[in-house]
This record gives sequence, C-alpha cells and structure tokens, in this order.
Amino acid sequence: MMVEEVKAHLQECIIPFWKKLRDDEFGGYYGWMDHELNVDKKAVKGCILNSRITWFFSNAYMLLKDESLLEEAKHGYEFMKKYCVDKERGGVYWSVRYDGTPEDTTKHTYNQAFSIYALSSYYDASGDKSALDTAMELFHIIENRCMDEIGYKEAFDRDFMEIENDKLSENGVIAEKTMNTLLHVFEAYTELYRVSKDEDVKKRLEWILDVFADKVYNPKLHRQEVFFDREMNSIIDLHSYGHDIETAWLIDRGTEVLGEKKYQDKLLPIILDLTEQIYKVAFDGHSLANECEKGVVNTNRIWWVQAETVVGFLNGYKLAPEKKEYLRAAESEWQFIKEHVIDKRPGSEWFWDVTPEGESVSGRPIVEPWKCPYHNGRMCIEVIRRAGNATQKVL
Repeated sequence: MMVEEVKAHLQECIIPFWKKLRDDEFGGYYGWMDHELNVDKKAVKGCILNSRITWFFSNAYMLLKDESLLEEAKHGYEFMKKYCVDKERGGVYWSVRYDGTPEDTTKHTYNQAFSIYALSSYYDASGDKSALDTAMELFHIIENRCMDEIGYKEAFDRDFMEIENDKLSENGVIAEKTMNTLLHVFEAYTELYRVSKDEDVKKRLEWILDVFADKVYNPKLHRQEVFFDREMNSIIDLHSYGHDIETAWLIDRGTEVLGEKKYQDKLLPIILDLTEQIYKVAFDGHSLANECEKGVVNTNRIWWVQAETVVGFLNGYKLAPEKKEYLRAAESEWQFIKEHVIDKRPGSEWFWDVTPEGESVSGRPIVEPWKCPYHNGRMCIEVIRRAGNATQKVL
C-alpha cells in the first residue's frame, strides 16, 4: 500500500541522505550537491535550508521515535542558535558561509518565519524551552519590524531597513508583498500557536486568515493571487498551482489548530475551491504542472509541487470523502514521484524537475539553499500520519 512505500522511502532514502550531509566540523548541513552528486563542503549554508532540516528531523523524530533523529534535530538547532541568529541586532540572516560566519545578512520575513517553524517543532520534540523562547522573540520581530498596516513587508537589511525584495520575486516583477511569505508566516504561526497557545499568536493567525480570504483569494478565478504592490493589489496574472494545493491543506491545518468555528466556516469553501480548481486545471491524471502565467502553462514537474500535490489531494479527500478522485489523484501522483522524480542513482534523493513524461529537465542541483527535505520529507510524514485516520485508512 501507498503508506508502506512512503514510509520505506522516508526511512531508507530521505533520512539517510540528509544524515550524510551533516557537517560535524563546522556545524549544520552542507549547502550544495550538484546534479552529478558532488558535495561542496565549502558552499554557502542557507539559513532556510538549515531551518527546514531542523524542522524535518524534529518531526521525523516525533513520528518515528528514533533517538538518532532527535540528535540530528539538535545538531541543526545548535547551528541555527550559534550562527544563523544575529545576536547583536536580532533576527535571522539569509545565509552564512560554510564555517558559520555571516554571508548574506539580509533579514527576510520569509526566513524569520521558517526559523519559527523549526524552533517550534524542535521545542515540541526536545522540550528545550530556549528554542520556544527564540521562536517567540522572532514572532515579535516580525510583528514589530516586518509589517505595515496592510500586511507583511518582505526584505530588510541587517538593521531592518526595508530593501528591494529580489529574493521572493519572480516572473519579471519585484513584489512589495507576496502570497508566499504570507503563507509561510501563517504556517510558522500555526506551529508556534500549537506548541505555545499564546494569545497574541492566535490573534495574528486570525488576522492572516482574514487577509487570505479577503485579499489573496480570487473567487472569480478560483485561485490565489501571488505578487502584490504595497497596498496588496495583484501585479501579475499568475496562477501558481503548487502554492494553491499547498495553501489548501496548510490553511485547513491552521484552522484546525486554531479551533475557532468562525474561521473554519469562513475558510472551508475556499479550501475546497482551491483543491477542486487545481484538480480540474493542473492535474493530468498523473502529476501536476508548475504554474500558468498570462495563459501560458509551465508544464515542468517541480519536485516540491509534486510532494504538495500528494498531501493536498489527501486533505481534499479527508474534507470531501465523496471525492474519491482526490484519493486516486494522490496515489497516482505518488506513482509518478516513485517512478520519475526520485533519483535512483546511489547517493541521491529527488530530481529538481522532470518533464510530464518523467525525463530530468534542468540538471539543477540535488541540494542547494532551497532544496531540502521540507517538502518531500513532510509529504512522507503527512502520508504516514494520515494513514491512521478513519477517512484515509485505505492508504
């Protein structure tokens, strides 16, 4: 069954792969493996990369109860605490050099959020209160220094003076606000609230849900808008398929953790609409296209989009059990991943992208600052967790 295959993949491929990238000399995890599987031990170490790895090992430990996974999470946490957090001016850097010295001192809201996500999970796994304390400090930094009256701003220099958002802008635009950053602040605050039950965090979760429902979600086009100006006006005709299917289940998870019926009722129709629209326009029966810009579809099958597709359709099936096509879609997507996205070469993990027919496309790295076990590892964890649910026991 699917769950057995996914669990085996997690334990026999993803976990061993990332354990081997541990840097015991300088801390953290190596930041680069090229397409030919050469590791650059002196490559820049992205702080997002190390946050996501820390999150992954924390959650893998909580799922599997393997003490070696908690040790890996601790290794990541200690690197974050020692090198990624700016002890003088607050916040988390964008990246550090291989030895932990600052490389890019940009403070990006997205990056602060992923640190909160990792620290909250590590606290839950380890009971180390210092991790939760740091997560709360970053929460207050985001709320006090990274937003205006309309929403979350994006990029700042080391002193939190606003700078151009080139890191989270794509498709030929520079966005002053983005759906992507808002989504991952929400994701981080969901985890922080789950472990802390802090009322200030709860209020911000509710505020973000209102922003998603009232400004980011486009009911006429059955999608989210992606890039915005300062006033949250959309600046490009872009449908990001992967983000919509990811958002659907992350918003559902957030409303569940929040536990407020008002928001569950408000967001459920949006969750269902996003899921159904992705199924209709982006899923070909086997895998999910990347995005559609101005009516032109990018058909590459990106690794993270495929991973989120599995979870998103399983979540859609949980919410609407009559939609058995969602369950079949998740299973078909897993088959595509298993056959084409997982790199079968010894010592590798997942390809960055493949064609709809499953051929490797770009030759992009196997590991780099954005490519880590956050999406595919989380997919495995979610499939295993959900397998015990009554509505999804068929997995």
